[in-house]
Amino acid sequence: MSEELKQEGGFGSSLALLDALGIGPVWVRRELAVEEVVAAATIENSVVEVVESQPAVASVNEPVTQAAPAAATLPAPAPTPRPAAAPVAVPPRRTAPIEDDGGPPSWLDEMDFAASMETMPIPDSEDEDEALAVDPVIARVAAMDWPALKQQVADCRRCGLCQGRKNTVFGVGDEKAKWLFIGEGPGRNEDMQGEPFVGPAGKLLDNMLAAMGVKRGDNAYIANIVKCRPTDENGRDRPPSPQEVAACLPYLQRQIALIQPTVLVALGKTAALALLGLDPSTPVSRLRGTVHRYQDLPLVVTYHPAYLLRTLNDKSKAWADLCLAMSTYQAQPR
Repeated sequence: MSEELKQEGGFGSSLALLDALGIGPVWVRRELAVEEVVAAATIENSVVEVVESQPAVASVNEPVTQAAPAAATLPAPAPTPRPAAAPVAVPPRRTAPIEDDGGPPSWLDEMDFAASMETMPIPDSEDEDEALAVDPVIARVAAMDWPALKQQVADCRRCGLCQGRKNTVFGVGDEKAKWLFIGEGPGRNEDMQGEPFVGPAGKLLDNMLAAMGVKRGDNAYIANIVKCRPTDENGRDRPPSPQEVAACLPYLQRQIALIQPTVLVALGKTAALALLGLDPSTPVSRLRGTVHRYQDLPLVVTYHPAYLLRTLNDKSKAWADLCLAMSTYQAQPR
């Protein structure tokens, strides 16, 4: 991690300092550019409407016709009414691309599916023995090394997601990383390439990592709650079901045990609820700003990068979450 970020006040606690050093998180600033464009368009349209509403003024270069004698004066024709100016349409604000273009899925709103999801029956450390007795695969997975675990995931048929996948998405990065970032599940791009966060959301995540002084594959590992792409009957991305999460979670648990990270960062609601075992109606806003614990490891919750692409104003909140994660990392014994 860069020495500049280890200054007094915590990692990245001053955006002015980061900007002065030339390493400011440009991803935080994206909404400012959008707001400037929208404001400029609004001002321009207002000026056009004011000008259109003013009465026409004769040009100084127009010749002036002399008045005829009074006797020959004819009644002046009635002035032709000037047609009203057509309203100028304000350019619509661009929205994020749909899934087919590799962008964030339309359902990725933190409150869209909160009420429709049932409670996730995810075992925690307290009932681990009971889970092992019910599902013997968990015991085998818990003893696997990296090659065996990767092969197990590639051959997995524990839920119905295997039927529609092109590739499993195991995870990527430094297998001894201190930072573990956990997303929800693969989308279309990830399913095609077999790597997590490779579309627009992945580019944003890479910028977020760079602002923290780490990068993909260097002291950072990126994984998902589920390893196969969840889709609906129309082939569109959807959040994984509780059963799909429960079937896949042992793989992530083994990854965590093998990596032994210092700090976990849950990217989005699904990842946070799966790791913490909370009620599905819990909003991300209630989980932010607090250092949670997952099997004695500090866990910080922030927004999913795809959600941030749809809600630009929350990027500053995500940066505050990353600052909390970095402060937590700095406080851990090493």
